[in-house]
Amino acid sequence: MNGKKRVLASAFAGTTIEWYDFYLYGTAAALIFNVQFFPMATELGGIVASFATLAVGVIARPVGGIIAGHLGDRIGRKSMLVASLLLMGIASTLIGLLPTFDSIGWWAVAGLVILRVLQGISAGAEWGGSALLSVEHSPARHRGFFGSFTQIGSSAGMLLATGAFFLVQNALTAEQFAEFGWRIPFLLSALLVAVGLWIRLGVSDAPEFLEHQSSGNVEKAPLKVLLAHHRRPLLVTIGLRLAQNAIYYLVTVYMLTFLRDERGDSTSGVTAVMIASAIGLLSTPFWGWLSDRVGRRRVSVTGYAAIGVFGWIFFAFLDVGPLGLLPLVVILGINLIHDAVYGPQAAWFAEQFPVHVRYSGVSMGYQIGTVLGGGLMPMIAALLFAAGGEAPWLITGYLTVLAVLSVVAGLAAKDPARDRHGVELTDLHTAPTDPAGQPRTEKTVRTTV
Repeated sequence: MNGKKRVLASAFAGTTIEWYDFYLYGTAAALIFNVQFFPMATELGGIVASFATLAVGVIARPVGGIIAGHLGDRIGRKSMLVASLLLMGIASTLIGLLPTFDSIGWWAVAGLVILRVLQGISAGAEWGGSALLSVEHSPARHRGFFGSFTQIGSSAGMLLATGAFFLVQNALTAEQFAEFGWRIPFLLSALLVAVGLWIRLGVSDAPEFLEHQSSGNVEKAPLKVLLAHHRRPLLVTIGLRLAQNAIYYLVTVYMLTFLRDERGDSTSGVTAVMIASAIGLLSTPFWGWLSDRVGRRRVSVTGYAAIGVFGWIFFAFLDVGPLGLLPLVVILGINLIHDAVYGPQAAWFAEQFPVHVRYSGVSMGYQIGTVLGGGLMPMIAALLFAAGGEAPWLITGYLTVLAVLSVVAGLAAKDPARDRHGVELTDLHTAPTDPAGQPRTEKTVRTTV
């Protein structure tokens, strides 16, 4: 396997395994954790508590992003990716072994929260490094397509996670699933991590970063430099995450609970998400490729605007629509709308920051946007549904507001993909000059965007 193919394989395999583990928790939170770990609560209280532990993992992701960004901008992307994969595998396996509330009481809840925090730190460390490894190795005119291999890891991970639960649910009785079957998908992560490590250990950092590292200009505190001199692109990347992550969590997590409680159906949603995840293996790179041809902004802003409209259609269908058509509705929301935004994201984020703060920048923007947009969404949706008189209009209104904010961020983002000849990452962030017209050194000034 040559260098570029191995980089793409590493981005795909590593993020697939990371997201498999991370999404397992989301599926389990929607289907079983409210019973296994919060049986003392009311029905609404159990759901909110279950989704709260889901949110805890997402809230921890910026911590992982900060740690990995600091170290990744100093010692390299590859080292962080190996560490994040190990941490995720260990945490997920331990969740599969964790006793429930009936066995050890509140210690079970504490253990679940701690392991979810470790999952969140791992996921926060993973995405930025994987995205940069693929984008920094890519040809200038194909960054969107190369970056999408990190993104399709999300679809593949969701496909594996929902597929694992689907197989276990159908192979076992409801009682067996509740007793031990839900643990099986978590325990399988140990095997997947071993495969991912074998692939990931064979890659190296990109020439641009290695050249920067050897120059002696590596930042001692890249996060401090980021916050002092690159606030605008940081805010832009946070905004670009809001609507995309919110619609994804609504469709892949909250929908499962909504259908179970409002329609008495626990399988149609999982099946629809699994189908859309499989299609995402093709649709995500397509949208990344298209962004290389017509520009990231044109593709993504259209997608954000569509998200603002789709939420209303989606919940109107969930209320009364025939569930046999649910896969088509989910495909519309995920593959034709969400993926138009998600496919180009790795490249677009990387293009906003210079190399000396790039890992910190993409990680912070991505993970903070994740917390504000998606991680809290299932819990917020459950509360808004109750506040709206058990009608979803407050949820859809909230999603529309997030979509508007993401459109504004998309219009403000740098979009070098519009240049058909391709612009190298190193040429996007040239050093400014002093009043005499001489280039300033990396020690005295920071590139601004």
